[in-house]
Amino acid sequence: MEQDYSAWNEMAKNIAYGAWAISVLIVIGYVIRLALMNDAKAKYDFINKTEIKTLWFASIILITGCCFFANSNVPEFTVVWIFVRIFLTGSMGMIVALIIQNLLKFYYPFFIEKRLKVLRYKPRVSPKSGKPMKLLSEEEEDAYLDEGMQAEENVFSIDYDVWKDEETGFVKIEKYSGHLHALQCPECNYQTFKVVREEIVKTPSNVEEGELTKHYQCGYCGYKAKKNVTLKMSQKFEESAAATA
Repeated sequence: MEQDYSAWNEMAKNIAYGAWAISVLIVIGYVIRLALMNDAKAKYDFINKTEIKTLWFASIILITGCCFFANSNVPEFTVVWIFVRIFLTGSMGMIVALIIQNLLKFYYPFFIEKRLKVLRYKPRVSPKSGKPMKLLSEEEEDAYLDEGMQAEENVFSIDYDVWKDEETGFVKIEKYSGHLHALQCPECNYQTFKVVREEIVKTPSNVEEGELTKHYQCGYCGYKAKKNVTLKMSQKFEESAAATA
């Protein structure tokens, strides 16, 4: 019987060590893939889409390994012992997982947002001249966006950054989600304040601007707010007005 306990203890330790190794390898693999990316936009998208998911997955595997390790010193098997250890180990594992999940959901976005902003506004290098490109302003970039792109920006569903090599005229357009990341909630101060609904109060026409109401809600404390945003007049009207002038 003692041999059976020893076999289980050894197996549980091996499973724990294997889970820890896999967890570490997942993180290392992510870091290596990120380091091998040279394009700032590619890094931005990779971090934005996969970093939190990768850390959460690695955390679950790490916690699983800890649960097995905590049960790798079995002195004897009894029905009561099995149920007690499963309950205690499962409860502690769920508590730790919940803590990590909340950290990744409510605290980590503060850290990741800073990194993403650095990557987004890092000067792009022109493949034509090898020199830094200029990030155009909202007014300047309209000349390089078609009507569909401008419409997307007007309703804040998509945001475009336009980089231009002033020496060669080369232009690079980058596409970003219009709602990027959650803002800091004015009530609880967590970065969980997001746009949940948009409502066009007044459609822009050829002669006057429109109005859009953005409805915000905090994913943590539930605080709600709304903000009115002015929509630009029709691009065709602006072009005709400029031509007339």
